Amino acid sequence: MKTIVIGCTHAGTAAVQEMLARDNQTEVYVYERRNDIVFLSCGIYLYLEGVVDSLAKVFYAKPADLEKMGPNVHINMRHDVIAVHPDTKTVDVQNLVTGEISTETYDKIIMATGSYPIVPSIKGVNTPGVYLCKTYDDAMAIKEAGIDAKSIAIVGGGYIGTELAEALTRRGYDVTMISSRKHILGHYVDQNMADQIMNDMIAGGVNVLNDERVEKFDTAGEGKVYIKTTHGELTADMAICCVGFSPTTELVSGMVNMTKQNAIIVNDYMQTSNPDIYATGDSAAVHNNVTGKDAYAPLATNAVRMGRIAGANVVNYKSMRYMGTQSTSALSLFDHTMATTGLTYEHAIKYAPDTARSVHLRDNYRPEFMPTTDPIDMTLIYDHATRKIMGAQFYSKQDVSNCANLLSVMIQNKNTIDDLAYVDMLFNPNFDRPWNYMNLLGQAAVEKERVDNK
Repeated sequence: MKTIVIGCTHAGTAAVQEMLARDNQTEVYVYERRNDIVFLSCGIYLYLEGVVDSLAKVFYAKPADLEKMGPNVHINMRHDVIAVHPDTKTVDVQNLVTGEISTETYDKIIMATGSYPIVPSIKGVNTPGVYLCKTYDDAMAIKEAGIDAKSIAIVGGGYIGTELAEALTRRGYDVTMISSRKHILGHYVDQNMADQIMNDMIAGGVNVLNDERVEKFDTAGEGKVYIKTTHGELTADMAICCVGFSPTTELVSGMVNMTKQNAIIVNDYMQTSNPDIYATGDSAAVHNNVTGKDAYAPLATNAVRMGRIAGANVVNYKSMRYMGTQSTSALSLFDHTMATTGLTYEHAIKYAPDTARSVHLRDNYRPEFMPTTDPIDMTLIYDHATRKIMGAQFYSKQDVSNCANLLSVMIQNKNTIDDLAYVDMLFNPNFDRPWNYMNLLGQAAVEKERVDNK
């Protein structure tokens, strides 16, 4: 069987590795536009901050690594699949170096074409000094432009924007972050926690502009970038736009079912509506376990899982099933950790307007008699009717990242606030109280229900 993998970032690489681990004789053709694979874009801010001294270290595999896995593996870098013909089961491929176009047959296709950074519909977005941020090339361009810069404007208040804001502030730049949403990190946390995070960013030196949309870029004197917003004007030596991602799925438009965001819809085995075409990673929609609906969540964790599942099922059909996602993630920001899973309350009330509830709790992570302790801010979102957990948010100077992992499993398993309140957790004064802080969060939700139901 001949499988063509279109794109070889996280999902594509995981698919190839899984196929060859199951059958190293399988015939695999990979076509990748770039001359590199598996670039961890989440490492860009670490490189710009200086935590990672070389961006080359952010790649975790090389094309040659995949070719060594089997005798029938063909890795074609700088090749672009320009057309797919499901009726003849062929693809047209262009060699981006020579311009030559060839046609290849296939038995199965794995779409791992990823996503591209959204170019905001801002007048003058192509103005010199305005950059996007996703690829290796983007990072190198930003690094080069920053050599002589003193002030940087970041457009976007999501994960990438906040991480860049911290990294560049720590490097000594005068950083302004402009977010069009009413609060930063709106996909991940609710207003109260976002305000705490914003205050810590301001204390760290970032100028945060919330609920403010950029309307225009232009050139200003001395090579600066002029920025007009809905609330005013400013100039900076450079601007970085990071307002989100969109799936790269034009290649199979009209051939397979897609969401409104043009993400490819897949079943539990990563098959599209055409059973010979699989889709993974940022090109595909994920199944949200809270809502039970398809959603677009371009996360590396989703990509590697989906890629491996696609590879497994191409070789051994229905051997591995996708469990869905809670879009669990974490962020390190100015010596604090933010960790989230599931829905925010703002999103939950859109899905379940009559039954979504939330409770907030602040508690020290361990007893006060210990030499030191730190507070943890926690939010739990749940369904009033079923008492099932719908989401959770944690923020502290302590590493609370695994709190999100635990709550992710509980959401996936359809656990309730009562389960969280009394689930067995360890106690040791070095780590927590006799009641773990997550138990206390569950108990706060149980108490809220008791009071509200009186």
